[in-house]
Amino acid sequence: MTASNPMTLRLCLVRHGETKWALSSRHTGLTDIPLTANGENQARALGKHLVGIRFAHVLTSPLTRARQTCELAGLDKVSKIEADLVEWDYGDYEGRRSVDIRKERPEWDVFRDGCPGGELPVQVLERADRLIARLRKLGGTVALFSHGQFGAVLAVRWIGLPVIEARHFPLTTASLSVLSFNAHHPEVPVIALWNAASHNIFPKESSSPTGDADAEQMSS
Repeated sequence: MTASNPMTLRLCLVRHGETKWALSSRHTGLTDIPLTANGENQARALGKHLVGIRFAHVLTSPLTRARQTCELAGLDKVSKIEADLVEWDYGDYEGRRSVDIRKERPEWDVFRDGCPGGELPVQVLERADRLIARLRKLGGTVALFSHGQFGAVLAVRWIGLPVIEARHFPLTTASLSVLSFNAHHPEVPVIALWNAASHNIFPKESSSPTGDADAEQMSS
């Protein structure tokens, strides 16, 4: 299948499971840390809701937390590494909390200001657009295992919004979002589902979410 019929393309965007740095609200860009035990359980729980989906392609960030999530969701045997799915490079802000950064820069917003020594918003935009251009040449349902803040940028660029709007699209750990096209206007890209997490919306699997909101939104 090709992009001649864009409605055949559906992107299932998965944010990786919980990590120790996510729990403590620390920005985790290229630091390669594994999932917590709870993060592993989150990934397995989400995987139970992916088993009925026939994926044409499975792509994952090269970072351990994303690859582990892919494996525990049961899709590692058919997955391929996609370097552009990696998280925002936080540079000098790697491992720091937003609350501490804003003591020095009260108005700081990663989606507007970027990170010294790391990626600027325009660089993340270019990476997301480059990836979207390649994805639009595919067909069928594609699984993407990625990260919180890059995932938010990918979503807003999918629907043609500027990077700054990504601050309105937080992702919890081990969440599923779906990017596709409007059934009645097939040329219009849409966000069909956003931030559905098995540990939040499937109570039979788990009765309550884990980690605080700031940790899950701002750390990756």
